[in-house]
Amino acid sequence: MVINLNEVIEILERTPRTLESFLSGLSDGWLTANEGEGTWNASEVIGHLIDGERYNWIPRLQIILSDNTEKTFPVFDRFSHLQQYADWSIEEKLNEFESLRMENIEKLRAMMTSEQQFGMIGIHPEYGEVTARQLISTWAVHDLTHLAQITRVLAKHYDQEVGPWKGYLGILNR
Repeated sequence: MVINLNEVIEILERTPRTLESFLSGLSDGWLTANEGEGTWNASEVIGHLIDGERYNWIPRLQIILSDNTEKTFPVFDRFSHLQQYADWSIEEKLNEFESLRMENIEKLRAMMTSEQQFGMIGIHPEYGEVTARQLISTWAVHDLTHLAQITRVLAKHYDQEVGPWKGYLGILNR
């Protein structure tokens, strides 16, 4: 399938509202539940999404689209959010994420002006050559991955409490 920027933006635009509707106002029991040591809770996932908006998607796309010969991306610290936003409320995180996301969608629309740009290449520190098409597609799928993760983490909060129905609750049987 050929990437459709408008379809990608449909997902990118909905993610902040979906998260706000799903998480805002939940008690700490829901927001701090995780899947065990070394896993993230829902609030931590939002911090990770904030970092992606700040340091990952648009900065990397700018590198790809630049005239510079050096196209290597800086390493993205996938764990810096664990300290940086630890004291933020869920509402503060959700508001920051939404604000950054809306700015980045506008930048994305302004930056991607031709079909040829989708084939332009950057250098990922782990994967090597990647295209703008792959980066932008990954951005949308990354959102969907973390929406699924949050849903799974919340469900597992009541893993033991569902009793015999657990066998019918696929989200608890992964």
